[in-house]
Amino acid sequence: MKQFVFSSALLCLTSLPVMANPDLPDLPQFIDKMVTEHGFNEAELEQVFAEVEVKDSILKAISRPAEKSKPWYEYRDIFLTGSRIAGGVEFWQQHKEALAQAEQKYGVPAEIIVSILGVETRYGGNVGGYRVIDALSTLAFRYPPRSPFFTSELENFLILTREEQMSQLEPVGSYAGAMGLGQFMPSSYRAYAVDFDQDGHRDIWTNPTDAIGSIANYLAVHGWVPGESIVHRTELNQPLPEGITGTDLKPAFSREQLATAGFSLAQLPAGNDSLSVIALTQPDGEEYWLGRQNFYAITRYNHSRMYAMAVVQLAEAIRQEFGEL
Repeated sequence: MKQFVFSSALLCLTSLPVMANPDLPDLPQFIDKMVTEHGFNEAELEQVFAEVEVKDSILKAISRPAEKSKPWYEYRDIFLTGSRIAGGVEFWQQHKEALAQAEQKYGVPAEIIVSILGVETRYGGNVGGYRVIDALSTLAFRYPPRSPFFTSELENFLILTREEQMSQLEPVGSYAGAMGLGQFMPSSYRAYAVDFDQDGHRDIWTNPTDAIGSIANYLAVHGWVPGESIVHRTELNQPLPEGITGTDLKPAFSREQLATAGFSLAQLPAGNDSLSVIALTQPDGEEYWLGRQNFYAITRYNHSRMYAMAVVQLAEAIRQEFGEL
């Protein structure tokens, strides 16, 4: 397993005082918290943050994520491609034993795990190009709308690097600080990543087996129901009723409520579970779907109905292609 190790330059303390990074307001208070609450060395943290670079490209990227800037029919085309489907089939063939074990242990279908890896990083082909500490620091200290969230993730990242004996400066990830094949945020890494091959390390960067098990564990913890379907197409025979937006992710409507509101239940399996209404924009208008608990579980990975639907449809395409071999 590849290990990110501390370089001697980071561990050597200079006799000269290190000034807080002037590009990171409120950094001294953050360092004080890490020292007081978690026992970090102040001088070492000051040296680390002296190397941090604020990236304007990160601030621009987070202001226009694809889920918010594109309609469904354009967003879908990013992921439902021949190359991504073929890549998923190849990944499944290469790691079918680990995927089968994960499906058996956690109840999450192999194609869903593979699809998430495909959507997130093209099966490990693109894990991101930003240093994680640059991304998290930029957003924690220079992006007020979500500063509390990213400050917490930066805190978790530093604790994670200590727990896993990783460098603070070497790991790379997305513009938001998501890491590894499955793009876990630091708090999710600490809480849900698993050592699925039992080699003594949780490595979601270079170990596909750990990444597979970690994704399955994440979905299981967030309510995946083994053997249950995910989402079903519906038709609406009247205007969208008041109180139903088509963007509420958590299942909250009974079948009786939806039938009364004009939604068709024809393609829905029998049951008495609550459902969500998913509206997705096509060139000729909105299409509607009924989401079950497993659709909601996927949205816990990324809080976007378009993301979850892309995962589902890519998974179906990969499963079909895999089954035809």
